[in-house]
Amino acid sequence: METVVDKEILKSSGAELLPDGRRGLRIHDWEIETLRGTILTSLAVEEWEEKLKTSHLPEMVFAGWKQEGLPPVEVPAAAQWKFRSKPSQQVILDYDYTFTTPYCGSEVVEKDNEAVEAKANPKGEATLQWDNCEDQIDLAALSLKEPILFYDEVVLYEDELADNGVSLLTVKVRVMPSSWFLLLRFWLRVDGVLMRLRETRMHYTFGKDETPTVLRENCWREATFQSLSAKGYPVDLAVWSDPSSISQRLPVIKHTTQKLKIPRKV
Repeated sequence: METVVDKEILKSSGAELLPDGRRGLRIHDWEIETLRGTILTSLAVEEWEEKLKTSHLPEMVFAGWKQEGLPPVEVPAAAQWKFRSKPSQQVILDYDYTFTTPYCGSEVVEKDNEAVEAKANPKGEATLQWDNCEDQIDLAALSLKEPILFYDEVVLYEDELADNGVSLLTVKVRVMPSSWFLLLRFWLRVDGVLMRLRETRMHYTFGKDETPTVLRENCWREATFQSLSAKGYPVDLAVWSDPSSISQRLPVIKHTTQKLKIPRKV
């Protein structure tokens, strides 16, 4: 839900709301905006199925899931899905039905007032580049009490996995007088089988460095219900409904930190 902020607080922070009813604000040479679209039409679904070479899509398409091609996760009901009494009703799990995605954000560069995807710059010109680093996002600074100038959460896709769990991709953004922070979270729970949490955090502090630098942390956590039970954790599904409160119970599979240096405009 979007935050309503006093105009005086915005002004004293050097921020202003975006015009024309757009969700977001301008602050210190940054324009931060969230967008919401409608669910795909049947025609659009067919077009994306053709582009992605698949006939399996969540209700809201997000293409990054196709990059890894992970094998399907077996669930207790898998045998019933695969082999039913009628051949026409058989379900063969030959794709990642959990819609797990490695997506951690996209970058574009503006040239002649036209946005061009940074990775696909056709002329080999300067592009945005994330470099591995040892820096960490300052979580202590993020916990300081200061006004929230803007906050919003957008659900990118959600699937109940045929009543066998949840697959959810969301993005949250908040802007404070000192910085902005973004959390992109993929949360997967296959009931009785597996939990997977992939989070991308981005943070930028206003006016901190001569060269503007965005930090990005990627963390992948995952565990089976069996391994968690062996550690003494409860297996009641109600305990595993909120990824924010249980992330520390899931072991880290992979963690990386990168930084993006943004050249100042001349």
